[in-house]
Amino acid sequence: MNYKIIKKDGRAKRAEVTTVHGTIQTPVFMNVGTAAAIKGGVSTDDLREIKTQVQLSNTYHLHVRTGDQVIRQLGGLHEFMNWNKPILTDSGGFQVFSLTGLRKIKEEGVYFQSHIDGRKIFMGPEESMQIQSNLASTIAMAFDECPPHPATRQYMQNSVDRTTRWLERCRTEMDRLNSLPDTINKEQLLFGINQGGTYEDIRIAHAKTISAMDLDGYALGGLAVGESHSEMYRILDETVPYLPENKPTYLMGVGTPANILESVERGVDFFDCVYPSRNGRHGHVYTNQGKRNLFNSKYELDRRPIEEGCQCPACRSYSRAYIRHLLKAKEMLGMRLCVLHNLYFYNTMMEEIRDAIEHQRYGEYKEKKLAGMMEAQSEK
Repeated sequence: MNYKIIKKDGRAKRAEVTTVHGTIQTPVFMNVGTAAAIKGGVSTDDLREIKTQVQLSNTYHLHVRTGDQVIRQLGGLHEFMNWNKPILTDSGGFQVFSLTGLRKIKEEGVYFQSHIDGRKIFMGPEESMQIQSNLASTIAMAFDECPPHPATRQYMQNSVDRTTRWLERCRTEMDRLNSLPDTINKEQLLFGINQGGTYEDIRIAHAKTISAMDLDGYALGGLAVGESHSEMYRILDETVPYLPENKPTYLMGVGTPANILESVERGVDFFDCVYPSRNGRHGHVYTNQGKRNLFNSKYELDRRPIEEGCQCPACRSYSRAYIRHLLKAKEMLGMRLCVLHNLYFYNTMMEEIRDAIEHQRYGEYKEKKLAGMMEAQSEK
């Protein structure tokens, strides 16, 4: 992997990451396809059309349904889903830790029950790396403990220490897997995850420890789990400077357009979030004038596209009135068009962000973009 900073504007970074599956222009929003597909009937041909650079899939979900061994036999995720660009797989840590009541955390890993059929499963750092190697993603995420919010300082410190020990095991296993002759992607990259909740001293100490491990990239986990936006921005302000500037920085599971704009300014260059697809499936669409709810009766006779000037597949061909009709009639096409629009909106916003950083006018762009989206307060 090669990570090259093209331009900086304050702490905002415009960079490119060269991988075995192509080059990623950052800052980038990764489109979330948990089970190797974007919910809402979106194909990989659609993803290419709406300017998607990276597709994200989930280790836990693919392990419990269909199975990573099956996907390996079919040539790995890229071949399986017909996607020739980068794929990031998250380690399953977050999903496993959200199964409260169905799991037991031990030093060796986590024992839990499948949310599908209740069967008992064990996943530790080695198992997570093995599953991700079978999936043959471009970037594998380290298996970490995602602590709850809020958590006591003692719980948080113990959890972060365990995450560090697990990261060492992830790296050892990843090196072993990448050296095997029958591994599909021998150049799989490993990103470590910084934890520590809203305890900035724990975050900073952890950032220093994992930075010394010289991994391919670094993520901030355990944010957007209940803390306020201002707390999240404070943690980014304090922690990002202690992560290597010459490596990609990834803020996991974040967020709204405003979250992304604020976090880019703080030096983050990878993002993912289910918002654009989840909101789209409920008729909520993002525009430069705020979020619109297409179920609103005021759109019943509205012949305009979701957003005038937008070049997404929905806006090029259909009216708000028609898409509203589809949603009301529970036609799958309505959801699909809203999801396509939202992902196109996010991907286009990332293009604008990259352009603004290159031209040293990111602060001005951010303020203008936020003002436009706030002006016509988002509809419920």
